[in-house]
Amino acid sequence: MPKGIYECVNCGHREVLDSNEPLLEGACPKCGGDMVLVGFSGETSGILPGTGGKLEEIEDLIARFYRAEFLESRGGVFVFRVSEIYERNFEVVLKELEACGYWGALKKANEEVLLYVFPAGEVKPDNPKIGIVLFLLTLLSTLWAGYVLAIGHIATLDHYGIPGYKNPYVTAVAFSLSVLAILGTHEMGHKIAATLHNVKSTFPYFIPFPNLLGTLGAVIRVKSPVPTKNAAIDLGVSGPLAGIIVAIPVTAIGLRLSVVVPSSAVPQTGKGLYMGTNLLFTLIERLVLGLNGSSGDYVVFLHPVAIAGWVGILVTFLNLIPAVQLDGGHIARAFLGEKTHRYFTFAIALGLILLSYLWSGWLIWGLLVLFIGSAGNPGALDEVTPASPGRKVLAILAALLFILCATPVPLVVK
Repeated sequence: MPKGIYECVNCGHREVLDSNEPLLEGACPKCGGDMVLVGFSGETSGILPGTGGKLEEIEDLIARFYRAEFLESRGGVFVFRVSEIYERNFEVVLKELEACGYWGALKKANEEVLLYVFPAGEVKPDNPKIGIVLFLLTLLSTLWAGYVLAIGHIATLDHYGIPGYKNPYVTAVAFSLSVLAILGTHEMGHKIAATLHNVKSTFPYFIPFPNLLGTLGAVIRVKSPVPTKNAAIDLGVSGPLAGIIVAIPVTAIGLRLSVVVPSSAVPQTGKGLYMGTNLLFTLIERLVLGLNGSSGDYVVFLHPVAIAGWVGILVTFLNLIPAVQLDGGHIARAFLGEKTHRYFTFAIALGLILLSYLWSGWLIWGLLVLFIGSAGNPGALDEVTPASPGRKVLAILAALLFILCATPVPLVVK
């Protein structure tokens, strides 16, 4: 990815930054003004091409949507002062601009509404072979992880003389399909939301890894800016909601296949590794297994499919952390300014580091959030129009899901 050439809209300071976002709020090291993308490192002129002779065309287009006064053209970026907004849906404006080869950003500066119009960045086509290869490798790695988990589960059944299905190959396939279904549905939720808002994005990339689960998850790469706060909330909420819809029945099926043994029958020899719990998993466990009394009265040996469901709930929780560019971070950014969200991210990073007292893995997460948080979250192109009431309800739903899935101690040694 080429580095972007940015210029401050206030003082004109220019420098090369490791970003391609169209506008970086408050990023100027000299005056603290907004930095606008005006080119890419390595271009002959250092200025975005294609702006000569276009001002009249752009003014005619802008007049359809705004009462706006042209201020200046700096580094190939047209700047307008907006006094009245005719079209409240910025996606409509952006679609018309894209048809002419431009993108736009609606920002507030010194109590004024400014519209920046600049040449659209290049969106390169996907290479589907990469996604297919990664999917096949992840399929193999999750099959192997499922086989290892199946062998352990079958050994538990034999140890306690409990009847059950003991084919490790079928169990491995069930585990693999469960993991892939949860992760794939999560990312396809993002993909569908991105498509509905005309945001360019890739199909899911699965990440194979030789660990207990056989994968580090899946991702999609967003290749064009998020247009509005509504779109940012939709993109953030869609993945966790889609993924949890699959994770809940997977968890229920896996718990039905799991083994419940009285605590008195389990020898207390040495330390063991236990999966932490959360409100959602506990609720499903109570409904499916019908367990009464204290959790100390019994031990549940989870079937590999139940482990896949538990991981799906944990992934939902981690993605909804309202920091950096996680799903929850995009939702929070729709309601917070860039600087406020940056401080909020740092506070969350500190909180995660403090949580490492309960589970050492939070130290890595805290440092990761702290490191990525330094780049900030650019937010939507339209920073002026607030989120709709419906999207605010979606954000509340995401917050409730975050609480239900919260797992303060994912792994316990006791």
